[in-house]
Amino acid sequence: MNVKRRTSSLLCDPRGEIEVALTWIRTHDWDADDWRLEASCRDSNPDLFFPIGTTGVALDQIDAAKEVCLACPVTERCLEFALATNQEAGVWGATTEEERRKLRKTWLSEQRRVG
Repeated sequence: MNVKRRTSSLLCDPRGEIEVALTWIRTHDWDADDWRLEASCRDSNPDLFFPIGTTGVALDQIDAAKEVCLACPVTERCLEFALATNQEAGVWGATTEEERRKLRKTWLSEQRRVG
């Protein structure tokens, strides 16, 4: 379900004066279709998906997390969520932080073209 919500936020300086108003449109209602209820990682230790580092034991942890993801019925939706919300840590949709950084550039340009 694609729901557009306009959200605003005011940033103030310490004296309470408004410096800038931020407005953004939320194009997805991530809670409407709660794909997370179907996620295979719900039955796994969350620490598996948030390894510390990218060498040694962390590499084994990343591989194990990706195995869970690859058997998951909602891997694509998980990756889309991670890209849309700019998840910077952990394994999401069978991708690492570095892999998502590379994918996100392409994903953002596609979203701009479509939207």
